[in-house]
Amino acid sequence: MLKYKQPTIGFMQGRLSPLVNGKIQAFPWDHWRDEFSIANKHGFEIMEWTLDQDELYENPLMTKDGQIEIRELSHKYEISISSLTGDCFIQAPFYKVTEKDRESLLQDLQNIIIACGLLKIEFIVFPLVDNGRLENSEQEKTLLKGLYLVEPDLRKYSVKIAFESDFPPDRLKDFIEQFSPENYGINYDMGNSAALGFDPKEEIKAYDHRILNVHVKDRLLYGNTVPLGQGNAEIPKVLEELDSIGYNGNFILQTARSDADHIGVLCQYRDQVIKWMK
Repeated sequence: MLKYKQPTIGFMQGRLSPLVNGKIQAFPWDHWRDEFSIANKHGFEIMEWTLDQDELYENPLMTKDGQIEIRELSHKYEISISSLTGDCFIQAPFYKVTEKDRESLLQDLQNIIIACGLLKIEFIVFPLVDNGRLENSEQEKTLLKGLYLVEPDLRKYSVKIAFESDFPPDRLKDFIEQFSPENYGINYDMGNSAALGFDPKEEIKAYDHRILNVHVKDRLLYGNTVPLGQGNAEIPKVLEELDSIGYNGNFILQTARSDADHIGVLCQYRDQVIKWMK
């Protein structure tokens, strides 16, 4: 019997909406308000916000009127937003651009931290994967230097950065130990780890107490996202390992999309994860 408290299973914003321009994940401009009522209707209580670099400052999270509306919808439909996934950091990594552009992107990061603080969003998922992956020591030094500059804002607004990385366990352990546990941790993505061929037991043992947030998805080895249970992510085993370290944070469904019944499929995934937890 696993010891997880309920509710812990949330969803990635956009998963209750139609695909945006065929993308598996993007901010649902036309449907973001609707997702609050849909989530409430189907028993979800936790949402992870998504933020793209394109039209960053038009996203309701980044505007005063939008923040008011988000608070009202969250209260009305009893939906908690405790984390944000920063796809913007993949799309425009500040540690891979010129110094002039870097200043602008660091200002964006500072403003995102402030917005999260105002909305009581606790975690910013910072993906160091795909276009955002760290490719050399110089990029890593630039990342650390930039984050040092915004660290006072993390403390002031009680926001933590949760890194998502493609580093092997030992390398990620060394990386995260450079950062204070008060402000930084890890977002564990079980699908990405499965695609990379990592051993979840080895991973979770390496940095257990630094895991702040978990993304639930399934992927083929060296391949794409697939429906839960059809890939290489040994999800029951992963859940058991997380339970063994006393993880009591959120599990965010970042699962494969369905063109036909995105709401029904997400609910099926949620119910399947609950069964695995029992």
